[in-house]
Amino acid sequence: MSENILRGAIQKVATGPEFSKNISEDDSYHSMLNILDKDADSVQAAIYLIALRMKRETMEENIGSLKALIDKSNIITSSAEEIIDIAEPYNGFLRNTPMSAFLPAVFAASGLPCITHGVENVGPKFGLTIKRILKTSGVNVEQDVYQAAESISNNEIGWAYVDQEKFCEPLYKLIDLRTRMVKRTILTTIEVLIGPIRGKNKTHLMTGYVHAAYPPVYSDLAKVSGFDSAILVKGVEGGVSPSLRGDGKVFYYVDNSEMQDIKFNAKEISIIQNMRAVPLPELEKVEEIKLDEISSDINVVDFSEKAADIGIKALNGEDGPAKDTLIYTGSIALSIVKQISFTDAAEQVKKAINSGKAKEFFYNAFKK
Repeated sequence: MSENILRGAIQKVATGPEFSKNISEDDSYHSMLNILDKDADSVQAAIYLIALRMKRETMEENIGSLKALIDKSNIITSSAEEIIDIAEPYNGFLRNTPMSAFLPAVFAASGLPCITHGVENVGPKFGLTIKRILKTSGVNVEQDVYQAAESISNNEIGWAYVDQEKFCEPLYKLIDLRTRMVKRTILTTIEVLIGPIRGKNKTHLMTGYVHAAYPPVYSDLAKVSGFDSAILVKGVEGGVSPSLRGDGKVFYYVDNSEMQDIKFNAKEISIIQNMRAVPLPELEKVEEIKLDEISSDINVVDFSEKAADIGIKALNGEDGPAKDTLIYTGSIALSIVKQISFTDAAEQVKKAINSGKAKEFFYNAFKK
């Protein structure tokens, strides 16, 4: 593909605060393909991505870029009738201990097969990721999409992790460029929406947001990607788990309907917590220079080991904010996907954990 496509896009989007112009869905699609196909000079690719961010991406630019990622991905359909896709921020967490690595087993044990995905390490945050926690726990995180789909369809497992390298290698190969660019780009927004494995009948998205402008963006992009339902949680640190204190705001659509919003409160399912989320454990500090002002001096390896221990204890039924986070987050999603009451969903999730079934499903993934 000619690099003139990207050069033309740069000339439009990178002309300053007063004269930068938006580009069409088609131009953004071909510009992103240009970058993914390695036809673009890395300097031009970086200029384009940063200029889009500074200008602020339009919906057409988001859609065109997402369609390019989807077309360069290996996306397959599993034999599971329906699945839920947990799409956490790929750059991880630094301010609380995430429990999202243990949610897939909870969903699977509650009768809803689950896929999650990501990378081990990417900027701008370079935080603790799902892959790191699962890898530390002993889960096979190197399955390709076909092996992952087999795990999801297995009635004794029902969930899987698949790495970006396995389903969209051209995007994965941009990690070094993204690190050198330092700042967040459109890729951070759209990469979680690819949906590498789909259900035979329905696929549901669960992702998080921080800023109020994002729910309509994610909702529209989820429909473009082909998700039948989407659950958009105002989560702690942008993840899928809302604060354990106060009302949790959730936007959602079901069966491609219009987006709605709803509030949940953990107290409704007998969860009373003084803390917002699972706190950081006591962690070692790293001695080397930080990558940038956003990245942390937290020892992520130490963090991963301690997060894995906290999550496994929660699956063992140990009371505390970790178990409460799994119950609360799981109940929100199950109530929307299954269209049942929040309290009924909570009973199912609590049973999955307290019976030991969720822990069993988690460890069954070690065999694959």
